[in-house]
Amino acid sequence: MELSFPIVVLFAVFGLIAVRQVGRFRLKIWQIMLGGAVAVLVTFQISVPEAIEAINLDVMLFLLGMFIVGEAMCRSGYLFYLGHRIFRRARNVDQMVILLLFSVGTLSAFLMNDTLAIIGTPLVLHYATRQRISPKLLLLALAFAVTIGSAMSPIGSPQNLLIALDGGIDAPFIAFFSRLLVPTVINLFLAYAVLRMFYPSEFAPRTLEFDDEAVKDESLARLCKASLFIIAAMVALKVVLVIVRPDIDLRLTYIALAAAAPIVLLSPRRFEIVRNADWPTLVFFAAMFVLMAAVWSTGFFQELLGGVSGLTSLPMVLGVSVILSQFISNVPFVALYMPLLASAGGGPTEMIALAAGSTIAGNLLILGAASNVIIIQNAEKEGQTLGFWEFARVGIPLTFLNCLTYLLLLNVY
Repeated sequence: MELSFPIVVLFAVFGLIAVRQVGRFRLKIWQIMLGGAVAVLVTFQISVPEAIEAINLDVMLFLLGMFIVGEAMCRSGYLFYLGHRIFRRARNVDQMVILLLFSVGTLSAFLMNDTLAIIGTPLVLHYATRQRISPKLLLLALAFAVTIGSAMSPIGSPQNLLIALDGGIDAPFIAFFSRLLVPTVINLFLAYAVLRMFYPSEFAPRTLEFDDEAVKDESLARLCKASLFIIAAMVALKVVLVIVRPDIDLRLTYIALAAAAPIVLLSPRRFEIVRNADWPTLVFFAAMFVLMAAVWSTGFFQELLGGVSGLTSLPMVLGVSVILSQFISNVPFVALYMPLLASAGGGPTEMIALAAGSTIAGNLLILGAASNVIIIQNAEKEGQTLGFWEFARVGIPLTFLNCLTYLLLLNVY
């Protein structure tokens, strides 16, 4: 199978993200991905109109809306006020990490994993500083919680929603939660155990003390409350529509833009907030869409997957999902695999395994999930980061255990 230029660029991007260093220059993830997109554009592997069409406007607007809400919550102090109400119960680092894993994991099942990545990053960095806990430990806990928790819900991630709507699964909320709730709980405990194994000194016995977190800007905090209410109400409406009227598409974009509206329209700090939103991450996603469209047009991964036998076995579904989601975004991967799985006789169990595998792929390597990139990009704004190898050394054994859990329990339920 011949490697075309876009595939070479994709592997080069993957390698550069792993090393993040060219000579004396330290590269950011968004710069590397932008370089990949420019490379396929200037070599005419994709035309400018095709590149523009490839950029998913829904995703871009969803992220922008959520970035605005997240920035406003940070600047008002409301985010840290809410965080205090959750984490003040933690008396030591063990309890802190467990609370983080289970609170974020539960919320990500309903609010979409990217939303929790946006809001959660400044919060965990805040507590890392206040409680003198390794930022890497808490950033990894956040990344794993977002990924593991979102796997159990049909609206936890875009690929899960695609499978819920087009995968031939009756009563998707019941099907997902009945099959994946128990594995999710186990996998969250496994994440805690693996983190404890890799960062033993961080869990040394000591008592955490939490000071009250005051709101800095009451007016902006009230708008943030309105934004959170809009998110909760519209997510609840989306849940109902998925169950009773799946033909009505309440896009996540609408939810994010409606949530950002009170801040953009009513806050005197609107320009400050919008200016400081995470624009580099938006550049990363636009570039990623362009590069992935060029890669997709080669047919390389379609041919690779088409030559695989035993597509419906659970080990194959999980393994292929985890591995290929590192190289092509998990949404186009699911769009490719799902019809192949259905034509080979795959049923609801195999479709749910596809959802679990393509989502849990985010625990393996940084590029396995968009939420990982969001967390790292937001952390780098605050002078912190997670390296490729730092993530991989913890993520690879955890992903193996996660897949083993799914494999064992999906065969039972």
